[in-house]
Amino acid sequence: MCTETIVAIATPAGQGGVGIVRVSGSIVKQITKAILSFLPAPRSACYTSFLDSDGTSLDEGIALFFPAPHSFTGEDVLELQGHGGPVVMDLLLQRCVALGARIAQPGEFSERAFLNDKLDLVQAEAIADLIESGSEKAARSALRSLQGDFSKAVNKLLKDLIQLRSYVEAALDFPEEEIDFLAEDTLKNALCQLKQELKAIHRQAQQGSLLREGMHLVIAGRPNAGKSSVLNRLAGRDAAIVTPIPGTTRDVLREQIHIDGLPLHIVDTAGLRESNDPVEQEGIKRAWAEIAKADLLLLIIDQKRGFGEEDQRILDKLPGKLPVLKIYNKTDLCDSLQGEDEEGIYLSAKTGAGIELLIQALEKAVGYNASTEGLFTARRRHLQALEETAVAVARAEQQLSDYQAGELMAAELLTAQESLGKITGQYRSDDLLGEIFSSFCIGK
Repeated sequence: MCTETIVAIATPAGQGGVGIVRVSGSIVKQITKAILSFLPAPRSACYTSFLDSDGTSLDEGIALFFPAPHSFTGEDVLELQGHGGPVVMDLLLQRCVALGARIAQPGEFSERAFLNDKLDLVQAEAIADLIESGSEKAARSALRSLQGDFSKAVNKLLKDLIQLRSYVEAALDFPEEEIDFLAEDTLKNALCQLKQELKAIHRQAQQGSLLREGMHLVIAGRPNAGKSSVLNRLAGRDAAIVTPIPGTTRDVLREQIHIDGLPLHIVDTAGLRESNDPVEQEGIKRAWAEIAKADLLLLIIDQKRGFGEEDQRILDKLPGKLPVLKIYNKTDLCDSLQGEDEEGIYLSAKTGAGIELLIQALEKAVGYNASTEGLFTARRRHLQALEETAVAVARAEQQLSDYQAGELMAAELLTAQESLGKITGQYRSDDLLGEIFSSFCIGK
């Protein structure tokens, strides 16, 4: 357990009706008695003055004392809820420092909660996700993770994995029976069940990751195809300048919107063509740089001109694994949809006709389900750990089916267990903890 006492302002910077100073550690009782002149009853709010070193009042407000281990961090914790002016908050902060506390690092309160077994790593990360939620659905999903839904699913998988590994290793102690044991259907069925459970939780985690991180969407195409008009229609406002002059957009324009709770990071780019204009050349260079980072490309095609050789040249230059959604714009100027592309979306950014089809296509392209029932937030590291686990389980299955190699199968199951344990922190490194908690708010 940590012994240093830490302090931080737990409310956002700036003026507010209420500001909170949070203290946690081994000398919280001494600090409490010095600032309040008494030790409040545990978990009972009391209205009192907050005293300076000479006995004068710095502020007055609500004091809450949480004795260990029944606190957020598992240590003695004091919360001083005073007036939310930055000067008043700083005076209280400096008073605590003078009494022996040090200013907390970002995420240090949550890190102590994790180290003191008050939270697992998934729940600790969910705190930051809840604070940073950009939509109601993301907030509800983060709350489910904080309440332990994701952790329970991972721990159930871990339990099944450990039982299977124990079953294999127990058989290795009886080598004369190992061949018969490895041929049992029970083992094959257990591996099959484990793979199905991994697939199900990975699917849920992908949805949670989409809610948290969103999708990086790039709009590209020939000049004057209506790229900026599509951006404006999706954003619901005139975010980009639109004119009949080809090459109006010279730089990258970014917008962030939500569709059914899914965050979309949309990038509008310069028209892709050959140009001698150095400014336009730089815009085209930046457009290709954004395309290289995209999760999905919207290729905007002028339906009045139709899909041409220049559009095909753009497709030919795209990164091989980049998903592309063809958008045929300006249908309001066409009498019919000649040469209709069954995989394309036909719309008019000017009138809004077909935009709902585009939204549905975007959700389908990333496998997004607008329902959040039973959903929890997840991060890329969680997805990576689940994928590593699935690979190790597949190798274990191969050792069983192809080689009847019990020891190698057990080793692969151990690798799977360690990969899965990274999610909740059962297997962790100091570097991982530093990376996770350094991104938290100060005071959390």
